[in-house]
Amino acid sequence: MSEQEVLTEVDGGVLIVTMNRPEAKNAMNKAQAEGIAAAMDRLEADPALRCAILTGAGGTFCSGMDLKGFLRGERPSIEGRGFGGLTEWTPSKPVIAAIDGYALAGGMELAMSCDLIVCSAGAKFGIPEAKRSLAAAAGGLIKLPRQIPPRIAMELALTGDFIDAARAYELGFVNRVVEGPAIEGAKELAARIAENGPLALIASKKVIRESHTWTDEEMWKKQGAIVNPVFVSEDAREGAAAFAEKRKPNWQGK
Repeated sequence: MSEQEVLTEVDGGVLIVTMNRPEAKNAMNKAQAEGIAAAMDRLEADPALRCAILTGAGGTFCSGMDLKGFLRGERPSIEGRGFGGLTEWTPSKPVIAAIDGYALAGGMELAMSCDLIVCSAGAKFGIPEAKRSLAAAAGGLIKLPRQIPPRIAMELALTGDFIDAARAYELGFVNRVVEGPAIEGAKELAARIAENGPLALIASKKVIRESHTWTDEEMWKKQGAIVNPVFVSEDAREGAAAFAEKRKPNWQGK
């Protein structure tokens, strides 16, 4: 067994979170879920961190729930946060999934709970729970029809079949497909995000995440409540000044 179920490192304002059970293809157990939740708490608490990357060790993202643990009565979920500490909750800052190998069942649900997805060309995705007389109840049945065409989501749920990286990109499920390790493409994307104003990142994510539930009558008011503070922030003035002075902005998160 791995000594640490989850590894973390910081790279230029980006928190890299690695699921570290390669001998089990990073199948999710309780300890790994707790490790991810703790890493996301760190992301929220540290103002120097702009975003996070979630990835898996050993060439696989996550093969789903640890079925051996399931048979022992273990549930790899965190109260209020869901499977893997992430499927029922999201931090305010962006999270990128970097996927190599398989993202299956709970692993795919973990991926779809992230804000952006970068995968390697050999990645495979699927929610095969029905093949074990289970259901993709960690978000697959709810979130997937919002992220790809509903009939395709229905097919994946009912057949349990996998799709490859090219098909996932074609469906708009992933942002980028890269040759080589997904982490390299994810780091490049994260670096571009981390250059931007932290308040703007948080507000933009919140609006995009929540606005699908807003009515036409309330959407402008709700958006205004989230983004208006950004426009009157010190960082907004710094962004304008940096543009005018042709220099890199110095964000304060204020």
